[in-house]
Amino acid sequence: MQRPASTEYAAYYGKYIELVPETDIVATLAAQLDEMLPFLRAIPESQGNVRHAPYTWSIKEVVGHLTDCERVFGYRALRFARGDATALPGFDENTFAPAAESDRWPLAELVAEFEALRRSHVLMFRHLSDAAWSRSGEANNNRVSVRAAAYILVGHARHHTAILRNRLAK
Repeated sequence: MQRPASTEYAAYYGKYIELVPETDIVATLAAQLDEMLPFLRAIPESQGNVRHAPYTWSIKEVVGHLTDCERVFGYRALRFARGDATALPGFDENTFAPAAESDRWPLAELVAEFEALRRSHVLMFRHLSDAAWSRSGEANNNRVSVRAAAYILVGHARHHTAILRNRLAK
């Protein structure tokens, strides 16, 4: 599979797609769990609600944010892969994060929720036809292809996992 062209996504998402040099995006989506889960599961519950300056979200909120974005971009990919041309709205992660109330839940449950959703997306993407990968639609007033959505999922998770690793290393 080819990497998405810059015309397949809004410029803002380029920073995430640049973090994904792989070309087998389905294998990469699956392998990313093998990288992320041991790290996330090793974070003590006592660290879950900590907000490390200058960051405003707790570790639990970051994991909740990863799950929310996984849902949103997975949904966009599904709609466009199925040929639905309905323009989709954007979403405000800064509204989603506090509304999710992730700090109320055990970190292990939040990680398990992300894992279940990602495993579901691996199967969804694995079952797409070649034609579906190049389909696109409008989300948040920008064009995005199914292929780009998959790359954004991986790059976005890499971005936030790196931030978490940095926060916890201090």
